Amino acid sequence: MTELQHQTSSTSLSSKLKRWIPLVILIAALVAFFASGLHERLTLDELALRYGELNAYIQDNFALAIFVGIGLYIVTTAASIPIALLLSISIGLMFGWAVGTLIIVVGATLGASILYFIAKSLAHDFFAQRAGKFLNVMAKGFRENAVSYMLFLRLAAIFPFSVVNVVPAVLGVSFPIYFWTTAIGIIPGTLAYAYAGEGLRSIISERAIACANNVAPCGEAFTAADIVTKEMIIAFTLLALVSLLPIVLQKFAKKS
Repeated sequence: MTELQHQTSSTSLSSKLKRWIPLVILIAALVAFFASGLHERLTLDELALRYGELNAYIQDNFALAIFVGIGLYIVTTAASIPIALLLSISIGLMFGWAVGTLIIVVGATLGASILYFIAKSLAHDFFAQRAGKFLNVMAKGFRENAVSYMLFLRLAAIFPFSVVNVVPAVLGVSFPIYFWTTAIGIIPGTLAYAYAGEGLRSIISERAIACANNVAPCGEAFTAADIVTKEMIIAFTLLALVSLLPIVLQKFAKKS
């Protein structure tokens, strides 16, 4: 092997290794998350215990807290850590539905964008193999109309969010279409979760006061009856209706 061939081979190997670094970092973050036991502490019970200090921190550092919330959602989405529902509700609880929706939409869209580039240029084969049957089902829809199908998948939430984050990249959907359809398509669901979270504020604050005084029901696990509020019912009813909307529109489009 000549000097030039050796240098070319070394450069090629180095380039391939560098391409895998983002994916390795995300996998490491996912492993660290579960190894640390954080998945067991991300509960409404734990949130109630820390509600007072979290609320005080947000009031004193509002702008910074927003960026922290966005950053947390970016990492959670990019690493596909399965806490999106609880995190969305928690952000709605702490920031309110309006600011909470903004935090979640920005964080989830940027996190999904990171996965898009990893899937497209760094680990195409890795994600293609794991998408499995979803890949074939989605391929037809993207070929017919990428914009409409992306919005359909985001609104209807038929497939897991993490799958929809990577499959469009594997199938060659352009990033601008991916980005804006993700940002727009997740708004209704995000709004519902954030609104549901804000509806829990009175329940969580009461539990926080009980914990501050070390009296019941502090330490008692939340039950379904505890967290079913009017806002929760409204939010998930609207979410169900929004999920059905793309299917209804599709049927009307076929008839016309």
